[in-house]
Amino acid sequence: MLMRLLLLTAMLWTLGPTFSVAVVPTSPVDSAATLAHAAFEANTAHESLKAEEHGLSAKAVEIARPFNFPITNSMVVSWVVALGLILFAQVATREMKQVPGSAQNFLEWLIEGLYKFMVGIIGEHLTQRTFWYFATIFIFILSANWIGLIPGVGSIGWGHQTAHGFRIEQPLFRGANADVNMTLAMALIFFASWLVWSFREVGVRGFFKELFAPKGDTEGLLKVLMVVVFFAAGCLEVVSILFRPISLTFRLYGNIFAGENLLEAMSKLVPGFGWLVPIPFYFLELLMGLVQALVFMLLTAVFTMLMCQHEETQPVASHG
Repeated sequence: MLMRLLLLTAMLWTLGPTFSVAVVPTSPVDSAATLAHAAFEANTAHESLKAEEHGLSAKAVEIARPFNFPITNSMVVSWVVALGLILFAQVATREMKQVPGSAQNFLEWLIEGLYKFMVGIIGEHLTQRTFWYFATIFIFILSANWIGLIPGVGSIGWGHQTAHGFRIEQPLFRGANADVNMTLAMALIFFASWLVWSFREVGVRGFFKELFAPKGDTEGLLKVLMVVVFFAAGCLEVVSILFRPISLTFRLYGNIFAGENLLEAMSKLVPGFGWLVPIPFYFLELLMGLVQALVFMLLTAVFTMLMCQHEETQPVASHG
C-alpha cells in the first residue's frame, strides 16, 4: 500500500508603459488605420497597467530550460512537495516499532483515519482497491496547498520597480495547484484510473449496461419507451463523464489561484502594512486548502462508487 502511495506521488512530479498618439489624418483610409493602431496601443497599455496592479499571471512562468526541457515555478514547488512526502514516508516507516515514534504515529493516524473515512463512503471492497489513489491525492493536494502559503512563494523572484512598488515578473516559486497543468494532470490520472477500476469491477459489458440499459421491470410498449429514455439519458451521462476531468481541473485551480490573488491584493491594500493585513486571510486559505483537498478526493470517490458499486446480497436464512 505504501509503495503505491509513493509511486503515485512520484508520478505527479512529471506529470506597463505610457503612450501618446498624434492623429494627423490625410484620408479616410489613413484615418481609420491610425485610429485602429491607436486603439490597439491603448488596449495594450491598459492590459499592461492591469497586470502591474494585479500582479499574478494566470499561468506558470518558465524559469529555466535545461536541455530544452521547460521548468516552471509551479513544477519546482510540486517537486519539493513530492520529495518532502516521499522522504517523510521513508523516515516514518524505516524502523517500524510496536510503540511508534512521533513520525510513525502521525502517519499511522493519518492513513488509518483516511481509510475508515473512505470505507464509510464507498465501502470496504472499493476502498481496498482504490485507497492508494485517494489517500495520495488528498495528502498531495493538501500539502501543496499549504506549502503554497509559505511566505516567499510568489514573492521571491525577478522583477522591476513600478509606481506601485516592486513588481515580481518571474516568481521563483508558485503554488503547485495554482497551475492548471498540475490540476489537469491529476484529473486525467483519475479518469484513466476510473476506467480501469470500472472495467475491472463490472466488465466492459456491464460498463455500457450501466450507462444505457433500462432499469426496472417493464413490459410491452412501456419497455420500448424506457429503452429510448435510458439510451438518451446514457448519452447525456457520457457527456457528463467526459466533462468530469475539466470540472475537477478548473474547480481546484480556480479556488487556489483566487486565494493567491486574494492574499496579494490584501498585502497591497495598506502601504506599509502589507505583512499585517493578509494574516486573517492566511487562516482562511489554510481552511480552504483542506476543503479543496477533501472536495477533490470526495468527488473522485463518489464518481468511482457510482460506476463500481455492487449490491450486496443478503444471506438467505435457513429454516430447520
